[in-house]
Amino acid sequence: MSMIGYARVSSTGQSLDIQMEKLKSCHKIFKEKISASSTKREKLEACLEYLREGDTLVVTKIDRLARSTWHLCQITNELVRKKVNLQVLDQNINTNDSSGRLLFNMLGAIAQFETEIRLERQIDGINRAKKNGVHFGRQKKLNPKIILELQSKRIQMIKIKDLMKEYGLSKASIYRYLSIDLNN
Repeated sequence: MSMIGYARVSSTGQSLDIQMEKLKSCHKIFKEKISASSTKREKLEACLEYLREGDTLVVTKIDRLARSTWHLCQITNELVRKKVNLQVLDQNINTNDSSGRLLFNMLGAIAQFETEIRLERQIDGINRAKKNGVHFGRQKKLNPKIILELQSKRIQMIKIKDLMKEYGLSKASIYRYLSIDLNN
C-alpha cells in the first residue's frame, strides 16, 4: 500500500514546487507541466497505470487531476476498479470512507459548474466585443490596392508560385485573395 503522488501545472512558466512540497510523503510522484485541456497527459496515464490495489493516489487539488466532472468520473471509476483510494490534500478529502466519497463528488460537480459559468461569461464577452466592432483573428496582410495589383498580375499569367514568393503568402492565401471581388 503505497502513496503515489500526481502534480501538474498548466504551463512551463509555472512551478511545481508548492505541490511537490505537499506531496513529499509520497513514495513516488508523477509530475508534468501541461494544460488540463490537453488530450494527452502522459504522466497522468503512467500514474494511473502504475497504481495497484490498496494504493492511494494523492493530489493537492482536484483541478490538478481532472479537466471536467466527466473526466473526474472516468478517473474515479478507474480508481474504484483498481481498488485505489484518492486523497486530495487541500480539500481534506480521502475516498477511503463514504463521507470522503460524497464530498469528493460534490466538489467535482461544483468545479464543473464554475468552469461552465466561466465559459458562459467568456462567450458573452466575445459577443459583446463583436457587437462593438472588435474583429478577432489575424489582420489581412494585403490592403484593397495591393489585392487589385495581385489580381492584375494573375490576369497577366504570373505563376502562383511567383506570387507566393513576391507577397509572402501561402498558396491558399493567394487563391483566397484572387477570389475577392473588390468591385462591390
